[in-house]
Amino acid sequence: MMMMMMMCQTTTAFSPSFSSTLAKKKNSRIAKTRGITTTTATTQSFGPCSCHGGDHLSAERKAELVSVCEQIGTAGKGITACDEGPGTIGMRLENVGMVNTEENRRAYRQMLFESPNANKYLSAAILDPETLYQKSNSKKHDGKLFPQVLSEIGIVPGVKPHLKVYALPGQSGATVMQGLDSLAVRLQEYKDAGCKFAKWRSPMDIDIVNGQPSDLTIETNMLDLARYALICQDVGLVPIVEPDVSLKGDHDLETAVRINVKIQSVLFKAMLDHGVYMEGALLKSNMVNPGKNCSKTYTVDEIAEANLEVFRRCFPTAMRSANYLSGGQSLEDAAARLDAINKKKTVRDPWNLSFSWSAALQMPLFELCRGKDELPLQEMEKLYVKELEVAGKAALGKHKRTGTDGDHIGK
Repeated sequence: MMMMMMMCQTTTAFSPSFSSTLAKKKNSRIAKTRGITTTTATTQSFGPCSCHGGDHLSAERKAELVSVCEQIGTAGKGITACDEGPGTIGMRLENVGMVNTEENRRAYRQMLFESPNANKYLSAAILDPETLYQKSNSKKHDGKLFPQVLSEIGIVPGVKPHLKVYALPGQSGATVMQGLDSLAVRLQEYKDAGCKFAKWRSPMDIDIVNGQPSDLTIETNMLDLARYALICQDVGLVPIVEPDVSLKGDHDLETAVRINVKIQSVLFKAMLDHGVYMEGALLKSNMVNPGKNCSKTYTVDEIAEANLEVFRRCFPTAMRSANYLSGGQSLEDAAARLDAINKKKTVRDPWNLSFSWSAALQMPLFELCRGKDELPLQEMEKLYVKELEVAGKAALGKHKRTGTDGDHIGK
């Protein structure tokens, strides 16, 4: 028995289909000795082995997942992240003198989706559940739900399915997201509404004094991301996994590299152990940066090398794309760093590396609202498309930074 388990573990490492075949043969022998006739072994039997790579999924389901990943991972395009809930987007509106109404939220999101030429730079959009059921009132798309509008203009619609954040007891404020228990039901509703993918965020801070992120914090969050990804694929949605390490703190870049390697290595092992079909999943990651209050100075090129170093150590080549979040960076810094990362890619770095930005794109748009009675949608869409052009060039390594954009200047 021990030899059989060792053999299964060894073959799993390089051939999920081969390990699955071994399990099926074993189950077939057991069935024959017990006089049992079975027709379900091909889809249910994996023996004691993990890392089966989605063998429970049909060939058609796998092809669908890969197709969506390829669309989202289109070179030079990225994701507009507009999945803030009504409360968060409402605060942003109120901070610049706008009223937080459903119509203002709807009109603002319509601008993000339908601005002329936005789809030249966008491959996907992450929506809040509220937005899934809102409709366009533009001449071209009047009366259509936003997921349908996005699909028609070549932008893949997706959704944020997690619920509220929960502070882990005894972990100095470290958190975990809630919502796994009812996830499958919600995902099916979102798929029926037109979504092709989902995105689950697991936020963490680097707090050296309090020992965070601890092993418990990392493992709890990464196991949740793996289970979420498994459920997504079973429903038929591409899972985007988002381990989000914030810019808070005074840690240096070297510490950030070590902690991000720890987090991502735990994440990808958990996904493999759960049997996630890696070719049908995507990553949304923080950029690896020194803490916002770090006293050391780093150039944009040093930051770019740190990001590639983490991916080279952890990120499976089976996964097509990583789309960086902005995470409190300005558009100028985020674009300069993404551009430098892409400029430094080599044959060792086969992934599409692009953007999935929210605040970096949106906060300058809200500033245009100050002193006005209603949303200046035409002004906003002009600036928005200019920002997307900057982001698109950075995703190709063709952006030209200004001055010290992208450098971290020590505090």
